[in-house]
Amino acid sequence: MIRALLLVTVSLALATPAAASPAPPVTVLSFNIHHAAGVDGVFDLDRLATEIRDSGADVVGLQEVDRHYGDRSSWTDEPAELSRRLGMHVVFGANLDLEPPAPGEPRRQYGTAILSRYPIVSWRNTLLPKGDPAEEQRGLLSAVLVVHGHRLRFMTTHFQHDSAVARELQATEVASHVRASREPVVLTGDLNAPPDKPEVTTLTAILTDTFASAGQGDGFTHPADAPTARIDYVLAALRPVRSTVLATESSDHRPVRTTLRR
Repeated sequence: MIRALLLVTVSLALATPAAASPAPPVTVLSFNIHHAAGVDGVFDLDRLATEIRDSGADVVGLQEVDRHYGDRSSWTDEPAELSRRLGMHVVFGANLDLEPPAPGEPRRQYGTAILSRYPIVSWRNTLLPKGDPAEEQRGLLSAVLVVHGHRLRFMTTHFQHDSAVARELQATEVASHVRASREPVVLTGDLNAPPDKPEVTTLTAILTDTFASAGQGDGFTHPADAPTARIDYVLAALRPVRSTVLATESSDHRPVRTTLRR
């Protein structure tokens, strides 16, 4: 009888699946890097790379990124150099794509980038609408990552700084891409508007404002030396655990770091 009970107990234990372990958290960063020129006006890519490394971020959405753009960033391919310094995968979306300074030299480009410790399986840069033809071209860079065995769509963008009309058009376009995604979305970016404006609420209606949910303080990010405005965001379909605005000397914006869980 005792042997039979032991056999039944062992059989039930083997048949019962072990409780699934929670997926490890992922830490993301949204950072307008001002082409790696700090509050002191000095271009210093090493300083910027050190701050990104020290943040502990697994995935980073960057705005105002130069690629062979000009003297202000020493004609540097910033996405490639940051990828090399940090040992991270990278994709770059050129929203400005200009003729080179001389035939045979690289094109002058400016836009957004995504750095990731996780594999990037696909990516796309979509040009966003303008409110006026004279405005700067903006874009939405989107990449699908494999994070702890799950697919995640990570996006970064940078809205028009001087036109609410343009920002609302851009937010509507970005929202359509978020809704169409088959993967859960994390959206980072400099939206150039505070949280109560329509261009932001269009997005927070479908994604969680992670700082509002899991941050402390005012969340101000600009200008970096004495911030008075919250215009940089991490918005997510994942659960925010903690969100923090980091002090910086390497840009005119402060980055937002958020830890997320499924």
